[in-house]
Amino acid sequence: MSQVKKDDTVKVHYTGKLDDGQVFDSSVERGEPIKFTMGQGQLIPGFEQGIIDMKVNEKKTINIPKEEAYGEVRTDLVQEVPKSQLPADIEPKVGMGLTSQTQNGQEINLTVKDVKEDTIVVDGNHPLAGKDLTFDLEVVEIM
Repeated sequence: MSQVKKDDTVKVHYTGKLDDGQVFDSSVERGEPIKFTMGQGQLIPGFEQGIIDMKVNEKKTINIPKEEAYGEVRTDLVQEVPKSQLPADIEPKVGMGLTSQTQNGQEINLTVKDVKEDTIVVDGNHPLAGKDLTFDLEVVEIM
């Protein structure tokens, strides 16, 4: 029986959890496994490493330290921005997602962390940055 190796295209069911057991994402709940090609950087490094050598229908649980997931929280990605820079039709609220463009045109996702009188505090870190993650995995298909 074949095993997952570099450059394979695979379908995998997963459930991602935080240290406290809270589920943050699950292909099982959506009913559709994810499909990706190993070694192309489509997923966090620890996830890909975790399924190397797995066989079809094999299940296992892996723990991924933050360094192999979304990294540490970067304070340079948290900024205070004047409300005047927002479109007039947006009323910012804590937890709201916003999209901004860097000077070179790259889109970045931001989360509103605080709303003040004339400014808002936005965070460009991935929501799972700074967190160790646990994944329950099942290889569904090796293509």
